Amino acid sequence: MAEPRLPAPADALTEWLAPDWGFSIRSAKRREAFHSGLQAIEVHDSESFGTLLRLDGHFMTSEKDEFFYHENLVHMAAITHDAPRRVLIIGGGDGGSAEELLKHPGIERVTLVEIDPAVVDVARRHLQGVHRGSLDDPRLTLKIEDGFAYVQASAEPFDLIVLDLTDPGGPSTLLYTPEFYRACAARLGEGGIMTLHIASPLASPQRIRETLLGLRQAFGNVIPYLTSVPLYGGLWLMALCSQQADPRRLSAESVDARLQERGIHDLQYYNGAMHCAALALPNFVRALLP
Repeated sequence: MAEPRLPAPADALTEWLAPDWGFSIRSAKRREAFHSGLQAIEVHDSESFGTLLRLDGHFMTSEKDEFFYHENLVHMAAITHDAPRRVLIIGGGDGGSAEELLKHPGIERVTLVEIDPAVVDVARRHLQGVHRGSLDDPRLTLKIEDGFAYVQASAEPFDLIVLDLTDPGGPSTLLYTPEFYRACAARLGEGGIMTLHIASPLASPQRIRETLLGLRQAFGNVIPYLTSVPLYGGLWLMALCSQQADPRRLSAESVDARLQERGIHDLQYYNGAMHCAALALPNFVRALLP
């Protein structure tokens, strides 16, 4: 006999991934909740995830599980590139992607373009366990402006572009379009790579199909890879996009050798074996690919 379904507690933070499926985290303490003028921002403490950030009701990052997302978003591309020096982050105002990028000693400059200054302010006050001081690193240049407009206006070439975005909707709507992907491709130097997260293959298969089709209008190589992000409900698809680079050319041993050469030792998820494992897609995910 099935157990009766219990109502969610009054302090539960629930995110619906589909009309009939979601998950909840119990808030031990609400630190802040306000509307920035662009989006609703909440910061909560929780037992399992530590301090966490929500934007427009979506879980964005947390102190205890941020490495699942940020390490996979950043290092797949940074290690695939032979020698990244200049990096552009669109979004990422919590500083987690910047923190991972700055572990690579060859990186000379990270430009972080965040549309909402309130996200950066909140991160500085509450999410030190996510950015670990990267928002104030001298190699980082912070720009508070629209990411699409910045990419269109910039003439600077980048080795890596990291799209660390909210889900489609609100301020990020235009950043999930072929026009934006083509603008990003034009800002990449020879051998340059763009990386982004896409969606849950279980909850949003149509979004995955549409996003990959849009990316292939701008890039010759669009390589999807799979990871797990507990705060996002489980399996999550990301993609590495380039005209030339291909992460599948690297063996587990060569990935570990590059990490060793660059002196990167403090990773909790990413290594050579996980690099290769992320690229091995199950059949139900392969069926979503254009």
